Amino acid sequence: MSDVLIIGAGPAGLACAATLLAGGLTVELVDAGHRPGGQYWRHPAPGSAPRDGRHPAYDDLHHDLGTYRALSARLEEATRAGRAVTRFGHDVWSLTRHGDAWVAASHDRGTGTERRSRGRVAVIATGAHDTALPFPGWDLPGVFTAGALQALLKGAGVVAGRRVLVAGTGPFLLPVATALARYGAHVVGVHDAADPRDWVTHAPAVVQNAGKVWEGVGYAARLARHRIPVHARSMVVAAHGSGRLQSVTVADVEDGSPVAGTQRTIAVDALGVGWGFSPIVDLAVTAGCRTWPSSSGPVVEVDEEQRSSVPGIYVAGETTGIGGALLALREGELAAHRIVQDLGRREVSTEARLLRLRVDRTRHRAFAAAMALAHPVPAGWADALTPTTVVCRCEEVPYAAVRRAVVEQGARDVRQVKQLTRAGMGWCQGRVCEPACRDLVRSLTDRPPAAPGRRPPEQHPRADLPTPRLVALPVPLGALADSDLADGDLADDDLADDDLADDDLADNSGM
Repeated sequence: MSDVLIIGAGPAGLACAATLLAGGLTVELVDAGHRPGGQYWRHPAPGSAPRDGRHPAYDDLHHDLGTYRALSARLEEATRAGRAVTRFGHDVWSLTRHGDAWVAASHDRGTGTERRSRGRVAVIATGAHDTALPFPGWDLPGVFTAGALQALLKGAGVVAGRRVLVAGTGPFLLPVATALARYGAHVVGVHDAADPRDWVTHAPAVVQNAGKVWEGVGYAARLARHRIPVHARSMVVAAHGSGRLQSVTVADVEDGSPVAGTQRTIAVDALGVGWGFSPIVDLAVTAGCRTWPSSSGPVVEVDEEQRSSVPGIYVAGETTGIGGALLALREGELAAHRIVQDLGRREVSTEARLLRLRVDRTRHRAFAAAMALAHPVPAGWADALTPTTVVCRCEEVPYAAVRRAVVEQGARDVRQVKQLTRAGMGWCQGRVCEPACRDLVRSLTDRPPAAPGRRPPEQHPRADLPTPRLVALPVPLGALADSDLADGDLADDDLADDDLADDDLADNSGM
């Protein structure tokens, strides 16, 4: 058993691991990717290469590769010395407490075998995934999330289309558009539902993060070089095509809603839409960690030392709120310092370094809060939906069914919508459709949305929070049959826990 079990090898997990190792602790690091780096430093699968034979992990597609290489080198050195164990390509589907250890159950996608990883304490750094919102035609081949377009390029050297439009809101649209143009796509435009001028009201947060300003200037230069027009206060309201995407309709945005009469159609063969990111909280919730609702979805509540409400579980990175890679690095390192102290090992940083980390975390959080305010999801995004627009793609649930569940049948949260319509009961277990269903319930019941940014938990209503899942993500049935669930390693008390009532289990079974 290792001293520390870390789930997630993105910036937060890597920074945490490197600091723990420097403090003399042993680490086991588990991640679904083939290599460390997470989505931010995404790398190709072993043996993959683009058609021209070059390595697909082009350096100019990654920020701050020096930090990645330094953290990875420390992890590799510790692995060779027997002080670290890494398990990549493993999907962690359960995190439970057994005796004096936290135990993660994972499924090895390469071999199909099951694995148990144990640590005296656990760090959850599972990151976030793209937030997807439905619109007519969003299920056509050729329509991607913005993150999927970037993932294809980083992970396989694939440019998804020849004529591409990037839309949604937020600064993330810019690296996606410029990277696609750099590698051969004709990016016909970036359509941001927000207005960059809204940043003027958040000058203090911008001034504290001068590096972000220069990063923005760099993207502006690349957009100009590739002649990519940026359209503010504009959003995609429909996608069209016979068998695959052939064009999109965009419209101006005013007061958060598309403006009638401003629609125009643009010919494209690929579309990337990005509405920000949703924190991945499944493991933390099932382990009992408290969450609070933010504008990006439920996030795990932590103290200033990155400790969760559950003793022995620390959380860092996007799981505690969307804030970017630099913030995740700081949170991962701070969590490690706290763990080193809690486990009675030698401190590896000076007080000056710890103070610098906390200052950096504060200013990065301020920037994240400003970004959420300057680039909100348009409040009236659902105005573009038609009764037949599919909201849940797994179960093919249309908007009319969701509306009927709320307006006529009295559903007041996503769980009740799921029970009445099956939205969220499919393969993805609501990871794609839950943000849309959550927003639809709020708008159809005239409930105010969660406040944007990273405000203290007590300022948020404790409503519409996620429920525990005995199985955090889809795994083969054989994985459960071969697991310790069948052998009683998960005690009867775990299965009969009041937090996992019978209707919770049925709710997640898809039946």
